[in-house]
Amino acid sequence: MLLMASQLMGNHLLASDYVDDINRAANNEVGHQVIYELNVGSFTAEGTFAAAQQKLADLKTLGVDIVWLMPIYPRGGGINSPYAATDFQQTNPKYGTITDLKSLVAAAHALNMQVWLDWVPNHTATNATWVTTHPEYYAKSGGQMIHPNGYNDVWQLDYNNTALVNAMNDCLKFWIDQADVDGYRCDYISSSRIPTNYWQTAIPLIKNYKSGKTITFLGEGDIAQDVTRLKTAGFDYDYAWGYQSSLANFGSSGVYSASLKANANTMLNASANVSFSRMLYVTNHDQNFNESKKTLTQKYGLNRYPLTVLAYTLYGMPLIYNGQEVGGNQALDYFNDTKINWSSPDTKMLNTIRTLTALKHAVPALGDKVAVNWVTLSSGAANVLAFTRKQGDSEVLVVLNLATTATNATLTGLTAGSWSQWLTSETISQGTSRRQQQFSATQTLALEAKGYRVFVRGSFPEEDIPTGIGSVSLQPSTLSPHPSTFFDLSGRSVSSPQRPGLYFRGGKKMVVSHTYF
Repeated sequence: MLLMASQLMGNHLLASDYVDDINRAANNEVGHQVIYELNVGSFTAEGTFAAAQQKLADLKTLGVDIVWLMPIYPRGGGINSPYAATDFQQTNPKYGTITDLKSLVAAAHALNMQVWLDWVPNHTATNATWVTTHPEYYAKSGGQMIHPNGYNDVWQLDYNNTALVNAMNDCLKFWIDQADVDGYRCDYISSSRIPTNYWQTAIPLIKNYKSGKTITFLGEGDIAQDVTRLKTAGFDYDYAWGYQSSLANFGSSGVYSASLKANANTMLNASANVSFSRMLYVTNHDQNFNESKKTLTQKYGLNRYPLTVLAYTLYGMPLIYNGQEVGGNQALDYFNDTKINWSSPDTKMLNTIRTLTALKHAVPALGDKVAVNWVTLSSGAANVLAFTRKQGDSEVLVVLNLATTATNATLTGLTAGSWSQWLTSETISQGTSRRQQQFSATQTLALEAKGYRVFVRGSFPEEDIPTGIGSVSLQPSTLSPHPSTFFDLSGRSVSSPQRPGLYFRGGKKMVVSHTYF
């Protein structure tokens, strides 16, 4: 099956951009993955597993590797929160059946995407099945069940009860058996009511539950800086929560590049000595709806574009939230499953994210834990941030102008030679393009207000901005090996692609999802 990689490019179909043989694709390696937070009820007009399954190819062409499904359980507690489950071994009937979920997961696997479920270990809805059948599973004070944090729609679970611990672990196993899920995003891991030793026991238990099956755990908490007692709990990822909070303080009109750099350094320093990786994001369901119902524009203004670039290129695994790729300009009420408006995409955001996912996949220097090297700037560029990341002969340069005015920024200490401009805010709303530049060790760049550039070191064929809708007929033979040379994004010629990613051949950009043979 051949799918155009331009399905999400708005009105610009690039004949040179395509995903080949997507059903035989290989997963992008850990360290080069992108995760997407998806609320089944909001993602399509139907709000079902079956309808979401039909849009998985869109996520694949966007560059998504992991689909995190927000809670899929039946809801209770009176306010319809997805985090107030009545039964951890059933699906929300509005979304569909367990069989429907299994079909969605199987379809994602056919596209070589993973599916992670949202797991809610701390509490259940006040009218959950267990309230009647197993009241001993709940923490009590004076003989009465407890509302954690004053959340009146849920009761606190009791992890001092071995039967409860076993029941929760059985639920985790259930979804692996029934739907073949690949991981869990674990809600509110900072709860003092869930002891560290629970995770230290449960995570390896679930990881080793099924031979040949890899299960990944993402913890909703800032383990590196806040919930440090969980550093040895076994999570694969945490939230870089403190860093995202610092972005919220950055605001919609601020130009505080010095504080932005300081906050980035705080996050990077905290990440340096941890065994797990981290998820970076500019918004998610909490920031979008719970924090005063703020859209990306209301929260960050024009800073939303350069901050998105920063989240993709600074460190860790970037998150795309539910419709963020088309602008993120709705406050999505996930209690009532507000539908995403797909009809008026912000092409600047869409094309920026699409390009960033391609670079994240293909550029070795954008791996999870590759060091950040801040570039020295001229005194007149106080509100410009620039950094490089380098691994072997792969190197990337990111330049962000947070000022409200255009500026010329002089960068020093660069690697002299050929660089390819892969992303520029000046034209990205019109479509992707590519331009070669020869850099000296000291280089001056002209940047528009709130502008950004991403360069990859190496020599590549140039590509013009598309001028309109094109068409291309692709056959398997078109994608078979032939004498033309492939180039990777580090500028190296290769006889054939050695791993999934973005390549050039005959002056055309190719998203290769499997190794040629």
